[in-house]
Amino acid sequence: MLWLALILPELPLQVFIRGLPAPGLLAITEKTPRARIIAATPGARKQGIQPGQGVASALAMLPTLRLVARTPEREIAMLKELAAWAGAFASRVCLDPPDCILLEVSASLRLFGGLDALESAVQDGLQQQGVDVCSASAPTPLAARWFARHAQHGPQPLVTPTPDWQSHLDALPLTLLADDSAISTASFDLLSGLGLRTLGEVRALPASGLARRQAQAVSETLARAYGETHDLRPEYTPPEHYTAELSLPAASINTEPLMFAARRLFAGLTSWLTARHAGIDHCRLSLVHERGEDTTLDILTGTPSRDEARLNLLARERLAVLELPSAVEGIKLSAHAPRALAARSNDLFGDPATERENALLLLDRLRARLGENCVRQLSTFPDRRPECAWRSTSLRTSVSTSSHLTVRELGIPPAPLRPLWLLPRPRRIDAPRKLRLLRGPERIEHGWWDGHDIRRDYYTASTADEALWWVFRELDPPHDWYLQGYFG
Repeated sequence: MLWLALILPELPLQVFIRGLPAPGLLAITEKTPRARIIAATPGARKQGIQPGQGVASALAMLPTLRLVARTPEREIAMLKELAAWAGAFASRVCLDPPDCILLEVSASLRLFGGLDALESAVQDGLQQQGVDVCSASAPTPLAARWFARHAQHGPQPLVTPTPDWQSHLDALPLTLLADDSAISTASFDLLSGLGLRTLGEVRALPASGLARRQAQAVSETLARAYGETHDLRPEYTPPEHYTAELSLPAASINTEPLMFAARRLFAGLTSWLTARHAGIDHCRLSLVHERGEDTTLDILTGTPSRDEARLNLLARERLAVLELPSAVEGIKLSAHAPRALAARSNDLFGDPATERENALLLLDRLRARLGENCVRQLSTFPDRRPECAWRSTSLRTSVSTSSHLTVRELGIPPAPLRPLWLLPRPRRIDAPRKLRLLRGPERIEHGWWDGHDIRRDYYTASTADEALWWVFRELDPPHDWYLQGYFG
């Protein structure tokens, strides 16, 4: 087995700044038991703000510092969101609170071209979502976590585990034992009091001596880290529906900051869909305003897709024409009912489905920019009267699979020949004798029940200049002739 550990340093801060291109001067506070700073942005640290500093002294040093209270609920939600996203890279994903995600990647190495390529893909994907991580790999999950934790303040993480990976683990500092909640503070103080500094020195102690001093958890933890006993961890099962949220530390009414934050959410959504080999034709982007109300944007793709660029383009079109009632302080993204999306291989001579997708993308952009009811399609309607045989319908109407059957397969008799160009109103023909009738008559008597009764004989006629007309003769006096439409 091979585990890849992803540790999110300063997770309480990343919850608030991942949706901002420039986080500015921001600090996260926590009351334990007095108010203090637990994380700060790089700009704030350059001004002297440091974790552990009291809030009063921080404001005295930097009055323009923005303070935000820590929200553990959002941290857990973000950890679960990224765990669902990581399912595109590993067959098994485990949550390791408070700030770690574990991926069992041995089955994915061949797919991504090795551990280095897989780790680069993970890092690039997280950067697109505005998330900074420290990663490391090892044959056991706890060792991978300790290597990644050490990488926050030490050298680069161990990328390719070597046969002597346990010797690298021996060199790690004793302080990493405090990263495991199973080890009590008293046991850790005992080891520190003995002058031990590395995990290798602790491992050399007799297990019986540790057990007599109520420090048996230390031996059990080291056994799990070194692979001497099993480290069973529950697998994280992502939800059936995707939901993600970003908070903006400063409310904004401009489109660009909102679009920047939306791109972070769409990156996570597409990876969530990739892990399920699925796509969506509808997702919902909600803008949370300062007053508590929401502005909802429905993103319609027309066809099931997980194309991140397409979702971003449609969201930009919707935001460009949106009038916000007030400033936005948060963004939510939700997607339901993902649909299976068949994998498509590259074609040497181009993919024939590309033309259809480009046409659908054009329709999606028009609907996003002009509105859902401004882009419609014409469809036939079962009425024999030519002026009543069509309807203007919404593009959201899905085409059923039965529509792919031919008329003969459905058992429906073929319809008579009809022109594509119908006049808004039939036009009276003054000289019908100049027409040469080619086909007909086709008698239509219809509509007596709705007040639009017609009684006509239709013909296909040719004019002197060889144009093809669709004409009819009234059956009722004075039996005039009319032009109904043109054949192309």
